[in-house]
Amino acid sequence: MALIDAYSQNLTARQVSHLLRRTAFGATPTQIKSFTGKKVDTIVQQLFAVQPIPAHPTDENQMTSHDLVWGGPATTDADRNTFDGVRRARLKYWWMGLMVNQPVSISEKMTLFWQNHFVSTSSDVPDVRFLYRQNQLLRKFALGNFKDFVVEITKDPTMLIYLSGGSNVVGKPNENYGRELMELFTIGRGNYTEDDVKAAARVLTGWRSLNYRSTTVAAPSFEFRSAQHDTADKIFSDSFQKRVIKGRAGATSGDDELKDLITMILDQPETARFIVRKFYRYFIQADISAQVEKEFIEPLAAIFRKDYELKPVLIAFFKSQHFYDEILYGSQIKSPMDLIVGTLRNFNYVLPDPVKDRTKYDASTTYFYARTREQQMDIIDQPSVFGWRPYYDTDFYEIWINSTTLALRGAWTDYVVRGATGANLDINTLSLPTLTSLPQVLTDSLSVYTMVRELTDSLLEFPLTDDQIKYIVEQPLMAGSPYYEWMTIWNDYIKAPTDVMKKSAAKTRLDRMTAYVLRLAEYQMG
Repeated sequence: MALIDAYSQNLTARQVSHLLRRTAFGATPTQIKSFTGKKVDTIVQQLFAVQPIPAHPTDENQMTSHDLVWGGPATTDADRNTFDGVRRARLKYWWMGLMVNQPVSISEKMTLFWQNHFVSTSSDVPDVRFLYRQNQLLRKFALGNFKDFVVEITKDPTMLIYLSGGSNVVGKPNENYGRELMELFTIGRGNYTEDDVKAAARVLTGWRSLNYRSTTVAAPSFEFRSAQHDTADKIFSDSFQKRVIKGRAGATSGDDELKDLITMILDQPETARFIVRKFYRYFIQADISAQVEKEFIEPLAAIFRKDYELKPVLIAFFKSQHFYDEILYGSQIKSPMDLIVGTLRNFNYVLPDPVKDRTKYDASTTYFYARTREQQMDIIDQPSVFGWRPYYDTDFYEIWINSTTLALRGAWTDYVVRGATGANLDINTLSLPTLTSLPQVLTDSLSVYTMVRELTDSLLEFPLTDDQIKYIVEQPLMAGSPYYEWMTIWNDYIKAPTDVMKKSAAKTRLDRMTAYVLRLAEYQMG
């Protein structure tokens, strides 16, 4: 049976959880329950449904400064520096909020994938208007046509600044973008020569961004300057079959040669393989065996190569037999975003309303973003043009967990269990009524061991052993007291949920148990 053959059986709760963890950072218990027993087509259809364009970021007064350009103008360069410093942070908090509150959709995970693929950073392009424009571009093409995507990202004002496109002119070509276009964005290292980089840079001469750090309301834009374009022919190496891109002059020469360049690169079979491998490492795992390369990567690359439409390839990816192979469950270390957003989604967390309760909304999104940043996943600020290291350096995919981040990951899950301590935060997601995995009444036929098994199964990619369940019941939950006392504690709470002492007796034990489970190595895997 081919690895890309469609999975035809009804999905179990575990399979639903696996799919939604990988595509939407996680799922609420209600979402998992609603999809359990259904065909994969049903869930995938919802995951890939067109989502409305999210409302743009606002400040604490709901102001956007300008209807068309989020970030608005500043009157002086000094104002611009202060202005953008604040709003760059707001842009990150806004995106963090979208990820936490997202529906069952792949849109946010795909937007994050592309921002890490076509890297541009806010530290290098501090004009928030440009950053927001690029975020909208990533959303627009996230599931669209890859060829069109690469053409548009090449001319994107943020990318032109980040990779020095504006200084790439006839007679003095700048190779920054031409190199990354091949090495990181399309065909991959080893499939082009230095002369190809030089030729690509000459193709790309003449483009520049407009209105960067402007103190007027003018929107971020770009232009092609034909007088700065190299009009000579560009000859490529054997890697591209000695293809010649004919030099042109005039107003359309930049677009014409750019499209020829991207077509030439995408005509090479290795380009489709390179992109599909990146999907595999992002959505499945870092290791790609010879069998996976032959029976999964290559067939999907063949589909992709037909017209470079992204959506059909990704749908085949998530409907495949291979995606639901038991050996792949828990085969990834959760990224900080998967850990933080996924944990919130596990426990039905919903952000405060940004209009009705702006103070708590800002406090929450700021806090969540700070946790991802300290765990070394700062959105829109990757450490280099390569992106976050676990996604490109497969020998180091485990470094999401290191001597710095391990304690921080545990502190995060402890925080979620025990609730916030800050005056403006209200994140006590594990209040007893939201623990939907727990039965309303415990009986002899539904033991505490069954209860803990159900709870851990809902949180972990793979089941714990009987010995692990026994330990969790006897130590973190009961702290050495007889296990059967839990039935009395829980049923006393159910009968009198407003009784402070009875609620505390149950909640203290549940918090201790859940904090322990979320610190397990198994919970770090997704």
